[in-house]
Amino acid sequence: MKANVAVAVLIAGSLAACSNLHSEDAMNITNQEKAVALLNAIETGDQQAISYVNPTSYIQHNLAVGDGLAGFGEVLQALPKGSAKVNVVRAFQDGDYTFSHTEYNFFGPKIGFDVFRFEDGKIVEHWDNLQETAPANASGRTQIDGSTELTDLDKTEENKAIVTDFVNTVLLKGELDKLTQFISPNEGGYIQHNPGVADDLSGLGAALGALAEQGMPMIYTENHKVLGQGNFVLSISEGEFLKQHVAFYDLFRVENGMLVEHWDTIETIPAKADWKNSNGKFNF
Repeated sequence: MKANVAVAVLIAGSLAACSNLHSEDAMNITNQEKAVALLNAIETGDQQAISYVNPTSYIQHNLAVGDGLAGFGEVLQALPKGSAKVNVVRAFQDGDYTFSHTEYNFFGPKIGFDVFRFEDGKIVEHWDNLQETAPANASGRTQIDGSTELTDLDKTEENKAIVTDFVNTVLLKGELDKLTQFISPNEGGYIQHNPGVADDLSGLGAALGALAEQGMPMIYTENHKVLGQGNFVLSISEGEFLKQHVAFYDLFRVENGMLVEHWDTIETIPAKADWKNSNGKFNF
């Protein structure tokens, strides 16, 4: 089946599924559950899940994918049959947005964050950040393991404010002397899942110092969005890593006002001439 025909079938299937989706069923499914179902559909091909996308106004921010549902369909058709694997490890909801942390085999093993925006119960916009799967770090942590328990729902806004302050103060302004306001200096106070960084403040300091000595400091230039639910907060930023223009997606677990666990992905932003859509990597 040629790609353009396959995409037409995908869209037709989505529209048919939309018409078969009873309003009562739709009301019983949260946006978070819809987002997870759509991600799982990459592996299963579930047409019902694809019906959660608004086929006429789907904006794509993955710069390697064409815009709209057609672009999504073309990527699915390009996958070798049976190759895609999806394991959504964490999923959250913040207003009209959902954000999730997923282990993929998607043109090779990857770890990714996906953000969806909803309008009237339908997905209308998508952002993501993907990084190739790496071995465990020096502390034995993988990019995906660790806590998944959602708590402190009453502290969502407080925790988002803490992460926003950390990003602005430490990552953007570089005020490293204020790190202990956000991360405990005690051993066991900070669990790290970045593949190149060990646990605790000492591990973070060693990694940042090594990059600076090599003349390749990690530079955050702008924070574009902070999303959160309870004790989990995702920060989406732009900057430079290994002298490449990148997007930083940093997920933090907050406990008693301090950052206690961290996961991330860093993805190089391609040159504009190579973009397959004109929506930009960010533009929230």
